[in-house]
Amino acid sequence: MEGATYREAYLKECWPLVEKALGEVHIKPSLDLIEGSMTVCTTKKTFDPYAIVRARDLIKLLARSVPFEQAVRILQDDIACDIIKIGTMVRSRERFVKRRQRLIGPKGSTLKALELLTNCYVMVQGNTVSALGPYSGLKEVRKVVLDTMKNIHPIYNIKTLMIKRELSKDPELRMQNWERFLPKFRHKNLAKRKEPKKKSVKKEYTPFPPPQPESKVDQELATGEFFLRESVKKRKKMEEIKVKQATALTKKQEERNKAFIPPKEKPLMKKTAKAPTEGKLDIEAIKDKVKKAKTKKLGAPPLNPAPPTSSTTEKKKKKSNKAKSKG
Repeated sequence: MEGATYREAYLKECWPLVEKALGEVHIKPSLDLIEGSMTVCTTKKTFDPYAIVRARDLIKLLARSVPFEQAVRILQDDIACDIIKIGTMVRSRERFVKRRQRLIGPKGSTLKALELLTNCYVMVQGNTVSALGPYSGLKEVRKVVLDTMKNIHPIYNIKTLMIKRELSKDPELRMQNWERFLPKFRHKNLAKRKEPKKKSVKKEYTPFPPPQPESKVDQELATGEFFLRESVKKRKKMEEIKVKQATALTKKQEERNKAFIPPKEKPLMKKTAKAPTEGKLDIEAIKDKVKKAKTKKLGAPPLNPAPPTSSTTEKKKKKSNKAKSKG
């Protein structure tokens, strides 16, 4: 297996440990730093036929930046590995980086939660995700990784895994269907999708081309003008032009006359309400109002006026005498 150049230093350091681990199952590994490759091959002492496949997976994991302490676990019977390719799932590089980061989570919290729930070791490196653990856990890891790259947040799958973990502890529910307990997440945007205002209706496909438009000669042949003389044709054209000119003149004249039409004037005086007739007046009610106004003390004259004094009577007599002498 070819390894990247940045892994050479680590592989060179841990290669004696790899040789020791594979030597126990009688597999011979070889590291070529000049060519940049790792190879494994069987020996005469190899007794397990599946050991070579596990050795191949071991060097695969080492090439994908998995540390040796974790990669050695592949040699156990109940442990398997899965290398998920995610590089070609998203076209845009920016989107790919964002979704890959979403899988890792803030400070690797999402990846850590996934590891705890699936009992697998997960390593996100470049365009691949390397997973190492039991078969049931690897199945769940693959599902979460693929859903995340399809723009489904990993928290949804983590929640379902947590519920499944709790349900598996109950012996009564172990053999039952768990669909009623699992949450169902749906895309909210799909239901509220707005329809376009202008819908383009596609025309039905027909293999035949559209009919060719008629030429002037064909139109003249259909109406019979083609067989007329030139003088008659000219006269007809002139008549048509005159009719068009007359219609255009009448339209222009109407538009000009609109400026001389006076607008409708609004009436200056509003219609006043008619005075009530004498018959409708209630004279008794008016009299009562006047009497009540007199009784009030707000500057109204008293009911019994005071008798005039002697000084006032003498002044009045003098004024009357003066008037008589003048007369």
